[in-house]
Amino acid sequence: MRKKETISSLQGAKGKRKLTMITAYDALFASLFAEEADMILVGDSLNMSFGGKADTLSVTLEQMIYHTGAVCNGAPQTFVVCDMPFGSTNSEEEALANATRVFQQTPADAVKIEGGAERADIVRRLVHNGIAVMGHVGLLPQSVRGEGGYRVKGRDEKSFQKVLEDAAAIEDAGAFSIVIEGVTPELGALVTQELSIPVIGIGAGAQTDGQVLVWSDMLGFFEAFKPKFVKQYLNGARLVKEAVSQYAEEVRQGIFPAEEHCYR
Repeated sequence: MRKKETISSLQGAKGKRKLTMITAYDALFASLFAEEADMILVGDSLNMSFGGKADTLSVTLEQMIYHTGAVCNGAPQTFVVCDMPFGSTNSEEEALANATRVFQQTPADAVKIEGGAERADIVRRLVHNGIAVMGHVGLLPQSVRGEGGYRVKGRDEKSFQKVLEDAAAIEDAGAFSIVIEGVTPELGALVTQELSIPVIGIGAGAQTDGQVLVWSDMLGFFEAFKPKFVKQYLNGARLVKEAVSQYAEEVRQGIFPAEEHCYR
């Protein structure tokens, strides 16, 4: 069993080894990822992958706490980060109360908060109260409706500079790490170079300190669409459908259960 990462070991990896992060939402899959993943993110993406919703916005804090607890049960030796859902960090007081609930009701190691400079005071408040925070800058899924869609950042000078400023503000507020999503590779590389904390990319090029992917995307279980930045390492949907088809056929033909599956 691998040794569990800590904030110190994760920050010490910067410039020395790449960090791997993957999402998980339950104990079973968390246990399968535990040996290879430095961190597991209990992402609000579960609202889309498993809730069938169009975006992440309607997932609740109660749901995030439930799934975070399950992931921690399945991967107790893995550093686990809980996404703070949309609407749960609108003020310093609200954010502190809700993040405190996550820490009290689960063994999560950290929470993740979307947003840039406008969220810096919230991040600082949480950190000062003993809650480890991972930031999230660049493309912000929780802002998809407000921005009219998923907008890649860094293609123009204004958004390029905004992401740089946001990342610096979140680091200064005390975040131990930052996720940077949906930016040009040049911007991903520059943010990684300028920050002293680990920068985990998703759709941000190869020069970040590590990568994170949604497990159902990378293993080919989510068929609705495939983002450009995703590499599918398995055609999970096809394999599952084939297995279920074989099971159904064997049941129909009376092949299953066979003698070896019966009690005597």
